[in-house]
Amino acid sequence: MSIKLTRRLAAELIGRGETSIRIKKDSLEDAKKAITRDDVRKLMASGGVYALPEKKTMSFRAMVLHKKQNEGRRRGPGRRRGTVKARGGVDYKKRIRAQRRVLAALKEEKVLENEKFKEYYRLVKGGLFSSKATLLNRMKSDGVQLTDEKFEKLRHI
Repeated sequence: MSIKLTRRLAAELIGRGETSIRIKKDSLEDAKKAITRDDVRKLMASGGVYALPEKKTMSFRAMVLHKKQNEGRRRGPGRRRGTVKARGGVDYKKRIRAQRRVLAALKEEKVLENEKFKEYYRLVKGGLFSSKATLLNRMKSDGVQLTDEKFEKLRHI
């Protein structure tokens, strides 16, 4: 077979253009024999087929600006847009998904009945709890049977 197929498959697998794909001389024969994507994956794992590093073009002004920002400059009150929460707090999706994982684990272990699960699910959806810990503390105070061991385990799901 031709090396063109190997090069094309490698480009697809890596997600780069065909011209950035390189094949080492000592693995040329293997590259010619490669027919399937698995063959190409094996060649890539062994290092026979690889992609050149991406070129990053950056203007001089952009480089200077980037360097200053890395040093912590240009971050004063005049540059800021949005509230503190909008600028960097815990992402809503991340927080909600974590709390829902806790609820699902408790339902699966039959600690929560369906009605209680629905109640807490709605409270989570409403944004009542700022973290998993506050959710678990509320459950404890409501009388849900949570041992300290289980409490710690659930905090790290």
